[in-house]
Amino acid sequence: MSILGMDLGGTKLAVALLEESGKILTQDIFTLDGRRGAEVGTLITDLVKKYQESAGSELHGIGISIPGISHKKEGTVWAPNIEGWEHYPLLAEVQRVAPDIDVRVDNDRACSILGEKWLGNAKGCTDAIFLAVGTGIGAGILADDNIIQGAHDIAGAIGWMALKRPFEKKYIACGCFEYYASGEGIARVAKDVLAEESTYTGVLREYAPDQITSHHIFVAYEENDPIAIQVINEAIGYWGMATANLVSLFNPQRIIFGGGIFGPAVKFIGRIKEAADQWAQPISRTKVEFLPSALEGNASLIGSCYLTIKDKPN
Repeated sequence: MSILGMDLGGTKLAVALLEESGKILTQDIFTLDGRRGAEVGTLITDLVKKYQESAGSELHGIGISIPGISHKKEGTVWAPNIEGWEHYPLLAEVQRVAPDIDVRVDNDRACSILGEKWLGNAKGCTDAIFLAVGTGIGAGILADDNIIQGAHDIAGAIGWMALKRPFEKKYIACGCFEYYASGEGIARVAKDVLAEESTYTGVLREYAPDQITSHHIFVAYEENDPIAIQVINEAIGYWGMATANLVSLFNPQRIIFGGGIFGPAVKFIGRIKEAADQWAQPISRTKVEFLPSALEGNASLIGSCYLTIKDKPN
């Protein structure tokens, strides 16, 4: 028996066919190429039909991870990076082309921690958190062996965690934590520092300010660039404070770091744990492990497959 998993991002759609054991049979990536609204929905349903034909009667589940909010009661999704997906009826569209197959949809935060629970570094855990740091920041939270969704399916949007006073209007769009410590945030902080350091002549001056990305910051850090070191140290401080709050709130067994930034920032997990230990509840902090994702960027994709089998009896 096989499961079709789909992980939708802002610019691409990852698709995989897995056995129930977790073995990947096929895996592909399709670019959205500027699609929006119903065009993205059509891409998904066309691929569902294609993989149904390929897998035949062996296909018994379809799971889809989306970058936003999956409204469970309505069956609609909100994805801010896809134009026209404010209340998009994704579940109904996929069920229309796969009426005899179990279809599940959830957000990428929930799918990421589910992927780690099934085949990654949260295996065997009842309480664990996946901290996803990429363009933005989110957290998939597993508590008492259940995914925390919240009253309106928005739980885990921790980019809005308040970590610095006073409030500033610049936090409205993405939140305080995300403003400083996401991939875009790291680049933003570096640009702000560069604007203030008129005598600086280091690595980052090789780029126009509007071209600087987090990638450039990590490269410059390896070259001992003082501004890159300052920016990364500040991000480590924010990651430490945020994870300390998560440790104190949820008493998890593990916090798992993933997303594009962890990646290059995986080497800092030990330092993040040290920073978190200064803030977190003193007993809980001694019980938690900080680990990188074990799934090489596929946590959300693998978790989307697990949506269809997680509630089945062993």
